[in-house]
Amino acid sequence: MAETAPVLLQGRTGPWEVVIGVEVHAQVVSQSKLFSGAATAFGAPANSQVSLVDAAMPGMLPVINRVCVEQAVRTGLGLQAKINLTSVFDRKNYFYPDLPAGYQISQFAHPIVGQGQVIVDMPDGTVRTVGIERLHLEQDAGKSLHDQSPDRTFVDLNRAGVALMEIVSGPDMRGAEEVGLYVTKLRSILRYLGTCDGNMEQGSLRCDVNVSVRRPGEPLGTRCEIKNVNSIRFVRQAIEFESRRQIEVLEDGGVIDQETRLFDPGQGETRTMRSKEEAHDYRYFPDPDLLPLVLDQAWVDHIRAGLPELPDAKKARLVSDYGLSVYDAGVLVADQAIAAYYESVVGDAGGKPVRDPKLAANWVISELFGRLNRVGTLVTDSPVTAEALGGLLDLVADDTISGRTAKDVFDVMWETGRDAAAIVEEKGLRQVSDSGAIDAAIDAVIAANADKVAEYRAGKDKLLGFFVGQVMKATGGKANPKMVNSRMAEKLKG
Repeated sequence: MAETAPVLLQGRTGPWEVVIGVEVHAQVVSQSKLFSGAATAFGAPANSQVSLVDAAMPGMLPVINRVCVEQAVRTGLGLQAKINLTSVFDRKNYFYPDLPAGYQISQFAHPIVGQGQVIVDMPDGTVRTVGIERLHLEQDAGKSLHDQSPDRTFVDLNRAGVALMEIVSGPDMRGAEEVGLYVTKLRSILRYLGTCDGNMEQGSLRCDVNVSVRRPGEPLGTRCEIKNVNSIRFVRQAIEFESRRQIEVLEDGGVIDQETRLFDPGQGETRTMRSKEEAHDYRYFPDPDLLPLVLDQAWVDHIRAGLPELPDAKKARLVSDYGLSVYDAGVLVADQAIAAYYESVVGDAGGKPVRDPKLAANWVISELFGRLNRVGTLVTDSPVTAEALGGLLDLVADDTISGRTAKDVFDVMWETGRDAAAIVEEKGLRQVSDSGAIDAAIDAVIAANADKVAEYRAGKDKLLGFFVGQVMKATGGKANPKMVNSRMAEKLKG
């Protein structure tokens, strides 16, 4: 599949290329923190999940959490990345009031995961391959609370020590749309792997976005980092504003200062936070309380063998085995719960689908998604279960009801959660497939529309739809549409 071409922004003096790399901070799914046994539940009362290690009490020593290490390795494998069997934890020194130790335990020169990649599907059918430069483990800081008092700031250390995976991309993206699709795809992979819940509203996944602009073909420009953007929509807005801002500065003869900026969603703009630190500003050095982390290759292979089918592989299978379009398959696999729902509707009998995969895809994407979106409900909370929708499709497949009637039945299922077969029986919706009854209805319609019959026989073929519609109306929509079409066409020949 072809790689998408870079999109250029037009300035007053000519075209500009926007160069973007993203650092994603993904909270590791784990019951306890990276170096302590304190809990990680979201929404707990302030400072109720803080160990002596998290509070940096003197003499406390960190102990690595095996689950967090396994989650990082699993993520690296899911990103087709190199797993470094030896990695080192370092101290990253800086002062924040919500970082009681005065340093963050992170990884610098020797991360646990090396280079990998994410394949991003673009709307025009092309792809963008985004390189992953590294993934390293580190502990989160606490949180300063500025809105609890007019003259004081409080500190909540519940997040202090929670394990994060910092996933650093290469400067491979060229526009806000690409970045939005990249973060969406990365989040989907993490959710499939079960290593991060991807909940941006709760801070489980945050983005630092590095943006620079240059003339096409010229060396990279000076970048600015936009910190802690917590929604994909805001990521896009921040990039669009920042790239335009930099172009205006350069075209006015100015220079771009390397700095860290914040995005203000209310104003839709970025603004200066601080000058950009370099690595030497943090005075990294290996943490003397932690030995180098050494992994066994057999353990890594065991994790690899247990990986689930990931979105790209699942999409390829749905296209090749089920005959779905690339677009439909992409929609269905983007969310693991939706993919599971769809595959339950299709069913499996010895490796073969029980129901028509294309028909099932149409119902899930059109009918189910439409209702879910209207009421803002997740597929896991759908009042129509996958088994119930499968039962409805069975009634269509054996001609018990027509596709049109099925939509009416689905409406009742959605409102009541009842079984399709029971609704059909109760409302007398069984399809009429009796040839004698259908012929009688057709004869009556032909007799009542002699003028249109003449027009049809004179060459106005489109009137067939009119006649079929009249029969369906006369039978209350219960006549078998396939039989009506074929019998009507035959009788109109005269």
